[in-house]
Amino acid sequence: MRTSRALLCFTVLVSACISECKYQPNWSSIDSRPLPAWYDEAKVGVFMHWGVFSVPSFGETAWLWAFWQRDHVKPYVDYMTKNYRPGFTYADFAPEFKAEFFNPDEWAEILEASGAKYFVITTKHHEGFTLWPSKVSFNWNAMQVGPKRDLIGELATAIRNKTSLHFGLYHSLFAWFDPLYVTDKSNNFKTQLYPPAKAWPELYELVNNYKPEILWSDGDAGPDWYWNSTQFLAWLYNESPVKDYVVTNDRWGNNGIMCHHGGYYTCADRYNPGKLQNHKWENAMTLDRVAWAYRRTVKLSDLLSMEELIYEIASTVSCGGNILVNVGPTAWGTIVPIFEQKLRQMGEWLKVNGEAIYSTKPWSHQNDTVTKHVWYTSKKTGNGTAVYAIVLKWPTTNTLTLGAPIPTSGTVVTMLGYAGSFGFKGIGQQGITIRIPVIPFYEMPCQWGWVFKLEGLKNAASKVGF
Repeated sequence: MRTSRALLCFTVLVSACISECKYQPNWSSIDSRPLPAWYDEAKVGVFMHWGVFSVPSFGETAWLWAFWQRDHVKPYVDYMTKNYRPGFTYADFAPEFKAEFFNPDEWAEILEASGAKYFVITTKHHEGFTLWPSKVSFNWNAMQVGPKRDLIGELATAIRNKTSLHFGLYHSLFAWFDPLYVTDKSNNFKTQLYPPAKAWPELYELVNNYKPEILWSDGDAGPDWYWNSTQFLAWLYNESPVKDYVVTNDRWGNNGIMCHHGGYYTCADRYNPGKLQNHKWENAMTLDRVAWAYRRTVKLSDLLSMEELIYEIASTVSCGGNILVNVGPTAWGTIVPIFEQKLRQMGEWLKVNGEAIYSTKPWSHQNDTVTKHVWYTSKKTGNGTAVYAIVLKWPTTNTLTLGAPIPTSGTVVTMLGYAGSFGFKGIGQQGITIRIPVIPFYEMPCQWGWVFKLEGLKNAASKVGF
């Protein structure tokens, strides 16, 4: 009873602090803000990279402009030379970014079916083109060129009206070829022309107009003091319309900020350390191993299999992270069938096994000490703490031996999505052998990643959450 009251008091204090604490524009103060609880509970999100770069859809297409005209990477130079007229500029792609088949309600239905609890969309990538009618992006935004629509506004409405997902916005601080940024960079960031003219007005527009629950910052090519990051975050946490619930990441300056400061850590693209971390983190990864945006040359072998995706989900959540699964829509505004299928299959798996993912905490062990391909999560229940063993490889015999759990006389073993229970026996002072009956294929709850729920263990205590 004391523990419950203490936990309740702590929760009230955290909630009050998010609402009432006054954060100062320095990292010590910014980092003291408690992470809004919804984010840790959500666990799974979907990311989408969409923009003018979706028109060429070649290579690491979101970086095509830089690879072609800044870095002169040969495959990109050759592609543009072979396929486009002399004098063609990157801006000439923009009128072809029409999104003529974009239906935000259809996207919302797919996202809801994916089992994700939050969604993040690129509002402006490093090319500088904004998917909303920004007042500081004249003739380089989706309302004035291409779709002639407020794509972010339409998505915000659809997600909030048609789904239960939290709505998040990605924003790149810099733009490769913006003259103001180029000048600041050439001056070693001793001048500060670009941030007040572009970066901050864009961020204020996004926050005030669309009220994101996640602000996913990127493109932080410049030190945090150049970007005035802590001043902006202090406003975001103290005064903005989303101050009580917004979550931010760690990409606010390239001078050692990433993986050290901010709301949750991303540390690197496709970051999955495979061991428990002492700070909340996110594995932002792609279904396409090659690129973040849609590629017209994508092959089936380039995509993660469902076994690989479920490994990423299980290993990430077991180690205290969230996973953000990226797909790239087309320039005409659709999610191609193979990506749609992967997202729906993820949702089918989560519909059966979400109990072992959503709102869980890391257990004392992340993976098993005896059997490979087993990851653990845990959750408080009315009967104590349940431990979930996510088994990525189905046993080849009629037993499953786990070295980490210690059973008691009151232990109960079940499998999520399956009606029956399982016999077991303890192994000395440590470990359990679960007896697996013959299960007809039509009674198997899923095709990949089976979850055994263990209740009444001797060593069921969870690790402290974030």
